Amino acid sequence: MFNAKVLALRTGLKVMEGSGLVSLFRQRMQGIGSILCLHRVCPGGGLQDGFAPNSKLEITPEFLRGLIQLVRSRGFETVSMAVMVERLKSGEAGGKPMAVFTLDDGYRDNFEHAKPVFDELNCPYTIYVAPAIADGTCNLWWNTVEQIVALSDQLKFTMAGRDFDLPCRSVAEKNKAFSAIFMHFYFIDQHEQRRLLDTLAAQHKVDPQAYCRGEAMGWDELREIAKDPLCTIGAHTINHYAVAELKADEALSEMQGSRIRIEQEIDRNVAFFAYPYGDAPAAGPRDFELAARAGFTSSVTTRKGVIWPSDVAHMQSLPRIMVSGRYQDLAMVDALISGLPTGLLNKIKPIHSA
Repeated sequence: MFNAKVLALRTGLKVMEGSGLVSLFRQRMQGIGSILCLHRVCPGGGLQDGFAPNSKLEITPEFLRGLIQLVRSRGFETVSMAVMVERLKSGEAGGKPMAVFTLDDGYRDNFEHAKPVFDELNCPYTIYVAPAIADGTCNLWWNTVEQIVALSDQLKFTMAGRDFDLPCRSVAEKNKAFSAIFMHFYFIDQHEQRRLLDTLAAQHKVDPQAYCRGEAMGWDELREIAKDPLCTIGAHTINHYAVAELKADEALSEMQGSRIRIEQEIDRNVAFFAYPYGDAPAAGPRDFELAARAGFTSSVTTRKGVIWPSDVAHMQSLPRIMVSGRYQDLAMVDALISGLPTGLLNKIKPIHSA
């Protein structure tokens, strides 16, 4: 189910593609390429009926295959994050536009369903991993909220000074309840967020760690996928915290600690980082400086934009193009990688100068 904002964005992208504007402005607006942001790749991903709010993070393996073929048909070279960074630094990014595929969190379906597609098409990819998720100890709180709402007909509780009394009988009511709880927990202290969700989960007999263990790659799987020459493993903090909500010393510890732990587990250098959530409230200028101090060669956000040569001055805050179940349509992604929609959003400038 799409809300009004998502429907408007989908419609706008389709209108752009169908009008010919995308083709007209592609060469001018696509920059030197795009970093694509994915999460989950699974059969039926993003196509579920009924109450499935987190399916927005999913695509199908078939769509991934079509996506790789699309970017190549548009003249993009599919490259690793290391190659894009090196070309940016060297100033040698004036040839074919580049497409970098990235996946956040380290879900098991990346191993089971995404890796075979990347291998089949010889396409490099990067997976950003949070060690607590790989340990199976992280509360993937957005999924915890979904499970609690799915199991409930009525939710009544008080948390962080706010009273909730939410009907959850119909799909529409469940979606509304999920949105209300999600927005509340998204913007509160990160440690309080987890404590409150753990309490709420226990009250409803939901086991967040069991879910994490069932859905995420463990270290054995990560060590195996890291052997794939097409795969790069990056860091994603230890506990999947929004670093902007942490004090500077803890934010730096989360960044450095994730890099060190992953390097110890997979016996490979970790040079690249992704900010959890990655939008402006979750990662800002202070955090970009901390990522550089933590030793990362580059870091990616979820700020919307394509890559320009001027991004060499902003290696710790690179924008990405989000590809999800909401935009699981090749025509819409084609519009996004043209750079026109994000260019209009950023006033026809690279994102850092918008």
